[in-house]
Amino acid sequence: MPVYEYTALDMKGKTVSGIIDAESSSVARQKLRSSRIFPISIKEAYKTSVKKESRFSASLSSFGRSFTRVKPAEVSIMTRQLATLMSAGFPLVSAIDTLIPQTGSQGFKKNLAQIKDSIVEGNSFAASLSLYPGIFSPLYINMVSAGETSGTLETVLERLADITEKQQALKTRIKTALAYPVLMSCMGVCVLFFLMTFIVPTISGIFADMGQTLPPSTRLLIKASSIFKSYWWVFFALIVSGIVAVQSIKKTKKGRYFMDKMILSLPLFGKLAKKLAVARFTRTLGSLLENGVSMMSALDIVKNIVGNMLLADAVAEAAKEVGKGQGLGNALSGGDIFPNLSIQMIQVGEQSGELEKMLNKIADVFENEVESAIMSMTSLLEPIMILVMGAIVGFIIISICLPILEMNKLIR
Repeated sequence: MPVYEYTALDMKGKTVSGIIDAESSSVARQKLRSSRIFPISIKEAYKTSVKKESRFSASLSSFGRSFTRVKPAEVSIMTRQLATLMSAGFPLVSAIDTLIPQTGSQGFKKNLAQIKDSIVEGNSFAASLSLYPGIFSPLYINMVSAGETSGTLETVLERLADITEKQQALKTRIKTALAYPVLMSCMGVCVLFFLMTFIVPTISGIFADMGQTLPPSTRLLIKASSIFKSYWWVFFALIVSGIVAVQSIKKTKKGRYFMDKMILSLPLFGKLAKKLAVARFTRTLGSLLENGVSMMSALDIVKNIVGNMLLADAVAEAAKEVGKGQGLGNALSGGDIFPNLSIQMIQVGEQSGELEKMLNKIADVFENEVESAIMSMTSLLEPIMILVMGAIVGFIIISICLPILEMNKLIR
């Protein structure tokens, strides 16, 4: 059924806009008028009726879907609202239809409308979601599929909402903790750039006209300022080139493997990155197992969302051992990648028959450890940054003041 974008006036004369599905534009106008909304303009957004497509057009369609820009927060809010509506007794199609006008993003509205039409045409909810791999992750789609199969879709959506909300909350807390140090770093760089390119050259010109022998620190400052003023663009070009090079390396499999290995080998940040990846692994695996997904299928899904190729390879090797009848804890211990604490807790969960709860507990423990470590680092980073900036600015001030003090002695 075609979907139309409309602009209309409500009973109070306010302009409203949205989307509506109808067999034709005239039917869409009748639907809007029956809802006491008076259309000004209506245009078709797309058609969801089945058409014969060439291979080229089909590939373009899938390419466009994969790059649909929808924020994870929007998906999280939609999932929570959908779970609430279905728990209140709304059928799936009616619940999605209710959510479409409440969605803020116009693009996400179109996606939800097409998903709803796909369900009406007889496809499952999971199959309809799989049309948008750029919006809905494999974890999301597989959990919905498990919920549809077991008849517990409402419960699955609530758990998905919990997972996405926890992930968003953790990212927000980490970003908030790092915001002040990043801001201070940017301000410090800007101040130093201004001093080295404008202030120091002006003052060094005055010293040059006086013909006085300058202290070593002052000569060093003037030399550094001259180099930076003449070649500042080289420094920025190196930074930009480094960023581009890292992005290019990460696009290749070998390059990404090298980057992931280097990140894990860093003295302090490597441990934090590993704990975050393990927390993502255990929480996702626990949620999949709780919703009836088999261990082998769950491991196959989880290895693609760990976010680190070394851990993904370890999960793949562990899946082979689990397929041979070995326990998950013992299988993961063979790779020397996963922390000992996580392996021990998994083994305890397997022995007690509460593996799912233990996996979620591991995720909670590691996420709390990472958050506490980041908070501690930022609390130490702020005074360190102030001391470093103070030392640099102090060196500049002393280097400028020393020649002035020597001139005063000569005058006396």
